[in-house]
Amino acid sequence: MTSHIQSERSQAPAWGAVASMTLGVFGLVTAEFLPASLLTPIATELSISEGAAGQAVTTTALFGFLTSLLITAAARGTDRRRLLMFFSVLLILSNLMVALAPGLPALLVGRVLLGVALGGFWSMSTAVTMRLVPPASIPRALSILMSGVSAATVLAAPVGSYLGDLFGWRAVFLLAAALGAVTLFVQWRALPAMRPTHVTRLRTLVDVLARPGIGLGMLAVLLVFAGHFVFFTYLRAYLELGSGFAIGAISAILLGFGVANFIGTLMAGRIIEKSLRLTLVAGPLAMATLALVLASSGGASPLVDIVAVVLWGLCFGAVPVAWSSWIARTVPDETESAGGLFVAAINLAIALGAGLGGAIFDIAGGFGTMAASGLVLVAAALSIFAGVRVRVPVAVPA
Repeated sequence: MTSHIQSERSQAPAWGAVASMTLGVFGLVTAEFLPASLLTPIATELSISEGAAGQAVTTTALFGFLTSLLITAAARGTDRRRLLMFFSVLLILSNLMVALAPGLPALLVGRVLLGVALGGFWSMSTAVTMRLVPPASIPRALSILMSGVSAATVLAAPVGSYLGDLFGWRAVFLLAAALGAVTLFVQWRALPAMRPTHVTRLRTLVDVLARPGIGLGMLAVLLVFAGHFVFFTYLRAYLELGSGFAIGAISAILLGFGVANFIGTLMAGRIIEKSLRLTLVAGPLAMATLALVLASSGGASPLVDIVAVVLWGLCFGAVPVAWSSWIARTVPDETESAGGLFVAAINLAIALGAGLGGAIFDIAGGFGTMAASGLVLVAAALSIFAGVRVRVPVAVPA
């Protein structure tokens, strides 16, 4: 099996296959967060509350969490090419079901399919991408893969809200299904057959989680991302119903958030090189401050809302990069298993954040969700400061 992997990596880099993976990332992340940018029209047409519509995000994240933990062990003998194409089929079906949904139950079923596709794809994306190129090209390939996330972050929310206003939210999900079809075709043409390289068992995840400091670190990840998604899932509803922004202004603000997030991601590397620990603590602390400022402003100042949302995007850009670096330093011998735990923690955080935010929004409105987000992020910063330790980088033995 080892000679087979070496043979794969000795070949010329398969950049077309890497591009197909990047398309998959872009399509999945775009579909994941479209409800956040279309929350109000979805709720209005389906005659449900914004909080209930937000459970579309919760449902996706919950099933993404379950799938990310189970898929590697469950599909241990499946060709990875076929598996990735299967996830693209689920992406298409999910978007079609949402676009045609007559009510909330059908909407949620469609989002379940997306959760399975999302959790499964993310659990395997890094390992598969590393098999498509020789070792010297791995950093570049992973950078290309993650550019799909950045592009979706920049474009999904503002473009989704803008097109939804022009053509309706159902048309936006039909376009997302078309993007999934393009992705499936490119994967069919570009991805090589890839049989599994080793057997993975659920016990490995338990062993990694039991290591000193890993459990507390994953709890901190859960709090940071939950606090963010209490904020982000209901951001459009906050801006529209609480602050009174028109749809054009909301699209511009969401674009500003996405661009700032992209810049924050680019800046993260240099900041982490200076102090990873400081980056881990400062991100949620700054976001907590911004959330509490929004909650206390009461929507009285549009400028405060705009600046706070853009700065939030900038701060959050460094968060996933910082935690990925923490995993690489803390669990250098089991980065794939630790990465699976990381994906699971994020998806559970999205489910909890969107679910908690929906309940609070229906009771206390957008200002209540901002306050809740700030409090969760304060708890995250305190837990990181008190208990999360950062190891000095060490070379992994060949």
